[in-house]
Amino acid sequence: MATSMQAAATLMQPANFSVPGRAVLPLRSLSKSFGFEPTTSRLTCSLHSDLKELAVKCTDAAKIAGFALATSALVVSGANAEGVPKRLTYDEIQSKTYLEVKGTGTANQCPTIEGGVDGFAFKSGKYNAKKLCLEPTSFTVKAEGVNKNAPPDFQKTKLMTRLTYTLDEIEGPLEVSSDGKLTFTEKDGIDYAAVTVQLPGGERVPFLFTVKQLVASGTPESFSGDFLVPSYRGSSFLDPKGRGGSTGYDNAVALPAGGRGDEEELEKENIKNTASSTGKITLSVTQSKPETGELIGVFESLQPSDTDLGSKAPKDVKIQGIWYAQLDS
Repeated sequence: MATSMQAAATLMQPANFSVPGRAVLPLRSLSKSFGFEPTTSRLTCSLHSDLKELAVKCTDAAKIAGFALATSALVVSGANAEGVPKRLTYDEIQSKTYLEVKGTGTANQCPTIEGGVDGFAFKSGKYNAKKLCLEPTSFTVKAEGVNKNAPPDFQKTKLMTRLTYTLDEIEGPLEVSSDGKLTFTEKDGIDYAAVTVQLPGGERVPFLFTVKQLVASGTPESFSGDFLVPSYRGSSFLDPKGRGGSTGYDNAVALPAGGRGDEEELEKENIKNTASSTGKITLSVTQSKPETGELIGVFESLQPSDTDLGSKAPKDVKIQGIWYAQLDS
């Protein structure tokens, strides 16, 4: 036992290693051999010219490699980044399959035209407008500003619904008079879409983007008209207390008797209002192609928002965007 402990103690003692036949260089000689000259205040490095040139070249090469790596990363991220798809013509859209269009955002875009002329280049006469498409590019809502004492103004909003807000396949007669004025009457098509946007303060504003029963007249540069805005919810919709316009309870079940349900502050909640309102839209023709009967332009629409079946005051919603249509004589 004592022998084992003595051996262990011997192993734990520090060992002195020496290289036979070689002398250990002092620190100053070793520093000089590598180009270092120690002093009392600081340590300076004197590299040879060839070593300096090599170091500069290595540094430049590292910078170039790093820049190339960063550039390639940007290229890859840009290629995979989601963005607005290229706007296609009507024929290009029709030539694509469902899988080629799915998930690209093209289905929510109106077609464009190529090789047309500026302005409205159709002769006077009666036409049938078809494939009318209205694509909003901006939603603003008139509301009080975030700052105190700020007057109500149209504020930018954040879209809360998916890319399903474009109106399409709208058709109706369009008449061009001898003096160049237009008259369009909307008859049929996918002429409404439910949209919800959010104000900077967090309030969400639902509305029904529509051009139902539109009758617009004027010059090609600006023809406008009124349209019908149906109620965002139908008369059969029931609120959380089971009240509706044509079905459900007349009053909230939890309200006591004695006329509480007919008080002024509760009347709007109890009596549901599904009446329609009106909006106004102004369209302008920017480009046309008479050989194919196509024309495109811009529009601006002003309409009320949802009233929650009459319990809330509507807000003014301004919608701006582009439109596309085809004319058949």
